[in-house]
Amino acid sequence: MSYRKGLRLICGVAGGSAVLLISAGVADSRGYFGETTPRLWPRLGALKAATPAWTAAGHTPTPTGSSWDFNWDKRDPSGLINGKKKESSTEDPSAEQDNGKPKATRNILLIRHSQYNLSGSSDKERILTPLGREQAELTGQRLASLGLKYDILIHSSMARATETANIISKHLPGVDLVGCDLLREGAPIEPVPPVTHWKPDAVQYHEDGARIEAAFRRYIHRADPKQKEDSYEIIVCHANVIRYFVCRALQFPPEGWLRMGLNNGSITWLTIRPSGRVALRTLGEAGFMPPDKLTRT
Repeated sequence: MSYRKGLRLICGVAGGSAVLLISAGVADSRGYFGETTPRLWPRLGALKAATPAWTAAGHTPTPTGSSWDFNWDKRDPSGLINGKKKESSTEDPSAEQDNGKPKATRNILLIRHSQYNLSGSSDKERILTPLGREQAELTGQRLASLGLKYDILIHSSMARATETANIISKHLPGVDLVGCDLLREGAPIEPVPPVTHWKPDAVQYHEDGARIEAAFRRYIHRADPKQKEDSYEIIVCHANVIRYFVCRALQFPPEGWLRMGLNNGSITWLTIRPSGRVALRTLGEAGFMPPDKLTRT
């Protein structure tokens, strides 16, 4: 057997069985690959080093967190009927409960506002830069190209988010535009690990955290049982708000929100199933923008 054939044989099985790899080394040491062939085992040092030191009892990762809470939004129909706690049984309680089950999927597209004027002394002066307006146009084009039937476009009432939403809406004719104060930027919860460049005081966390949590409860939940078709909703807001929403929706520790980064004008897509399952389809998608248009201000 030639050296090349022997190497291909071992590489083909090494990923599936470390035992076969070791056996090949023994065979090589006894000259089964031929006396004229260079010793194969010494040349497999890198492959040997890359073999994971797994054991039969320790090759499977162990779950570290609690199980998924299907009633995270307090809308699980198993304990509710028409939005109220079940107080007494009916002649056919299963049918009544089935009527109260959500049947549609909600798709929530969270858009971070575009680049804005950081030197503004007030919110009204923190408007989009020329590049920021270009970014909003690109985001609007991207959303339109997806060919989805959007139900509503909600935006933070801050100037940079409002302007971003207005530009995006030009690409989505017929979609209602609604502003909301709850979605304004803020400090949702003290991040872990802490950072040195940004340290809001305890009062800001207390006030902003309650508001942003209220926004999460208002907008991030499974569909109402009366909703018959899947929905696609756009929310234009801010990086801190989006990152907090993602952590809360996926039942990750919310204090980890600052471990993620989002580009201006990027798209984060959450899907909420009728069962209460949540999936993150995209996080900070910005590949539709040319590299020279990407910013994180």
